[in-house]
Amino acid sequence: MNFKTQLVSIAQILNHACNYIAYTDARILLQDVLKVNHAYLIAHPKQNLIPIQIQNFQLLVTRRINGEPIAYIIGEREFYSMKFKVKPAVLIPRPETELLVDLALEKISLNLPCKVLDLGTGSGAIAITIAKHRPLANITAVDFSDDAIAVAKKNAKNLDVSNVRVIASDWFRELSGERFDYIISNPPYVVIGDPHLSQGDLRFEPPGSDGLDCIRLIIASAVSHLVVGGWLLLEHGYDQAKMSKQLLEKAGFSDIFSRSDLAGVVRASGGRRG
Repeated sequence: MNFKTQLVSIAQILNHACNYIAYTDARILLQDVLKVNHAYLIAHPKQNLIPIQIQNFQLLVTRRINGEPIAYIIGEREFYSMKFKVKPAVLIPRPETELLVDLALEKISLNLPCKVLDLGTGSGAIAITIAKHRPLANITAVDFSDDAIAVAKKNAKNLDVSNVRVIASDWFRELSGERFDYIISNPPYVVIGDPHLSQGDLRFEPPGSDGLDCIRLIIASAVSHLVVGGWLLLEHGYDQAKMSKQLLEKAGFSDIFSRSDLAGVVRASGGRRG
């Protein structure tokens, strides 16, 4: 997209951008360029942009036209009404994952201390959100990626949580002898070859390769890292609930359940250690 005139208003540049990308995307990108909120754009539709603002906006729109996720372009994503810094080294927190947090908050007491483990924390969205809503919980967030660890630590600092410990670990490897009241994970579960990997934002995100392999490993290993009566909660693919529940049963879990997200997709399963 290109403008020939130097006098371009907020309304004009948004209208023009909508010929190429969705209005919501254009609005978010312009807010980032101007460092303003949505209300400001609504209140100042006739304000003219200076050339450098136009140029910067056009560059961002071009990146979006090429399919790059909005979250990576502006470097952040909202999750559970909080803004998390993201970069291509971590998966983008998604609305459907809020279900996993909802399930955790249903089970974690507001008034009692406990130990929580977030496996494969990425941006830290799950761990930090739980930490915000359950300040007595002592939360450990692990990831094998040094880049992800750096992002999660930055988010914990930016969002002012002090009850999250972020450490590097390949799943449970660095947690020998530790036991938790709750283990929560949103592991890679999209199988290599799944056509979804070549569509939309997934093209730009770090790939998951294992399908159910990560879920199998987590369920099998979680037993030795949960206290008796402790809960394991997992997000999984739309067609993986049945197998996840079978794996939980085989590993000796009880009170096994699955839960659908707001779209009606069975998105999470869990069980209690006997």
